[in-house]
Amino acid sequence: MAHIIEITDFSASALDIYARLTENQLLNRHEPEKGMFIAESPKVIGRALDAGCKPVSLLLERRHIAGQAREIIARCQDVPVYTADFDVLTQLTGFQLTRGVLCAMLRPPLPTVQEVCEGARRVVVLENVMNPTNVGAIFRSAAALGMDGVLLTPSSSNPLYRRAIRVSMGTVFQIPWTFLDTGQDTEGWPGPGMALIRDLGFKTVAMALSDHAVTIEDPRLRQEEKLAIIMGTEGDGLSEETIAGCDYTARIPMAHGVDSLNVASASAVAFWQLGRH
Repeated sequence: MAHIIEITDFSASALDIYARLTENQLLNRHEPEKGMFIAESPKVIGRALDAGCKPVSLLLERRHIAGQAREIIARCQDVPVYTADFDVLTQLTGFQLTRGVLCAMLRPPLPTVQEVCEGARRVVVLENVMNPTNVGAIFRSAAALGMDGVLLTPSSSNPLYRRAIRVSMGTVFQIPWTFLDTGQDTEGWPGPGMALIRDLGFKTVAMALSDHAVTIEDPRLRQEEKLAIIMGTEGDGLSEETIAGCDYTARIPMAHGVDSLNVASASAVAFWQLGRH
C-alpha cells in the first residue's frame, strides 16, 4: 500500500534529495553503495524500474496520485510518497522544471568493461564529454541507432546526473554503460583503456577532423565485425594521443564551409551510418 505523506515542512531532511543536495552529494563517492540519483517523469522512472533500480521515495503533485503516477506508485510499493499541490511544490527549488513526478533511487553498481562489451558489435567511447546535456543526447542516439554499449573516460559527466537522465529520456537505463576506470579494468586513458578495448576484439575509429581521415561512408568501417566509435570533448575534440592510437580516423562530410557538428549531433550521424548491418 502506498505511504502518502503530505508536505508541510519544506526543511524536512527527506526532501533534501530533491531540493538541496548537489549532484556530487547524491553521487556519494566515499560510500558509493549509498549513492542516489533522481529520475523525472513516469516514463523515465518506469525505465529505471525495468532496469532493476531500487526506489527510495517519490515526490509528486497530488493530482498525479490517481493519474499518471498511479502505476509507478504501485510498482514502488511501500516507499514514501511525498505530495502537495503544484503551487506548494514550486517552493522546492527546481520543481517547476520537472514533469510533476520525481523518484529518488539508489545507484546500481557499475558493470565491468568486459560485461558491457560482451556480445557487443558496436560500442561508443566518450572521451572527456563533460556536458550532461550532450551525454544524455548521445545515450538517446546510441539506444535508438544500434549501439550496444557506452564506455566513458573518468572525466566525462556521469550519465546518472539528473539532466543527463532527463535528456536521454531514460535510455541511460536501457543501454549498458560503465566508466573506463572502475578500479579493476584499467587505470588510464587512452593507453590501458585502448589496449583493453582491443583485447576485447574491437577495432577503433576516432571521430575527428584530420587530413588523414576517411569519411564515415568508407565501407571498411561498416565491414568491421566489432567497432568502437570514439568521440571527444565539446571544445577540443579527441586528444592527439587517442587519434594516433586508433585503427581509423573518420569524419562526417560537411557542406557550406561548416567544419564540424556538436558532439551530440555528430554522434547521431555516426551511429546511423556505422551501426547499420
